[in-house]
Amino acid sequence: MMFLQYFIWGAWYVTLGTWLERGLHFSGQEIGLAAGTTAIGAMASPFLVGLFADRWVATQRLIGALHLVGAALLFLAARQPTFARFYGAILLYALCYMPTLSLTNSLAMRQMQSPQHEFGAIRVLGTVGWIAAGLIVGGLGLEATEAPMNIAAAMSALMGIYSFTLPDTPPLACVPGERGVLSIEALKFLGTRSMAVFATASFLICIPLQFYYAFTNLFLNEVGIANAAGKMTGGQMSELMFMVLLPWFYARLGVKYMLVLAMLAWVTRYLLFAYGNGGPLMWMLWGGILLHGVCYDFFFVTGQIFVDQKASASQRATAQGIITLITYGMGMFVGSWLSGRVVEAYIGPSLPGAIGHDWKHIWFYAAGCAALVLVGFLFTFKESERASWNAPRAGAPS
Repeated sequence: MMFLQYFIWGAWYVTLGTWLERGLHFSGQEIGLAAGTTAIGAMASPFLVGLFADRWVATQRLIGALHLVGAALLFLAARQPTFARFYGAILLYALCYMPTLSLTNSLAMRQMQSPQHEFGAIRVLGTVGWIAAGLIVGGLGLEATEAPMNIAAAMSALMGIYSFTLPDTPPLACVPGERGVLSIEALKFLGTRSMAVFATASFLICIPLQFYYAFTNLFLNEVGIANAAGKMTGGQMSELMFMVLLPWFYARLGVKYMLVLAMLAWVTRYLLFAYGNGGPLMWMLWGGILLHGVCYDFFFVTGQIFVDQKASASQRATAQGIITLITYGMGMFVGSWLSGRVVEAYIGPSLPGAIGHDWKHIWFYAAGCAALVLVGFLFTFKESERASWNAPRAGAPS
């Protein structure tokens, strides 16, 4: 289940910018808006999941239905020649796909005796699925075509059918007093200084973060890197390695400096991209890709643990929903819009004799945004206590 779930996303999303720019000749702003549809789906996800999975429909059936509808929408999106029609189709798809991220997590953990100890070994297959998708798409040279979306559509149909064979996971009765991510309880949770600063920093850091997700593949292709999608899977391989090392770092650095190190890694990554090239400075591009393990694990996984330890037992699901809404929803939505505007503003020479983008200034802009968040967080966040390590309760997309 996890392998298929993340194979689908990894197959189409990584190379989306390259196809839309080279194949359909969409503008940078249009590419940013298209990449931001997943953020809109993430914002709508808590409400859709709460409405159906918690009350009316068995989780495995809802996953199956959403993936089958999603397969048709991806197939349709791959055949749209204009931005308006493509955007409409991919937005509807995102509204189907993004809820399945939390639904697959929920289904898995409800079937486990000890999710804290069992979930990690299951969730890691999602990262393997993302890697496999990138290696296939890159290895076959499909990055500038609609083929990745067709592959994702076929895998989504397979996932939809397979989902109906998963263990029965019926709706749970609603807990009295729980009103979701917009409740008074949720606002009280954000009222403490440390959580308010963390939530604000999480929102702000996801703005420059979207430069990486939406435009790195296009950048690597424009500077002449062969099999860019395959090389980008080095980031997920790095993620697996740093996940193993996370407890060691956490015990020595604590929450604050884990998060600071993650933000510093984002700044460093963008500077490496700004100065690297496909020739003698290729090591800089590799360095930027391989920093993904620090960027993702040290911020998002550490953040999940921090939220889990700060929230009471009855608030944990709501608290994680709030942070997901702030980061993968609002932060990445703003980041998608801003990154598209910036990329559109810096159209210029890429390779000799070719017109592409002025990537050095684009990455400087992203690095500057990340650096401002880093400095603000460093001087405003206070860690009241050194919490002990606990494995994250739920995996987030990488």
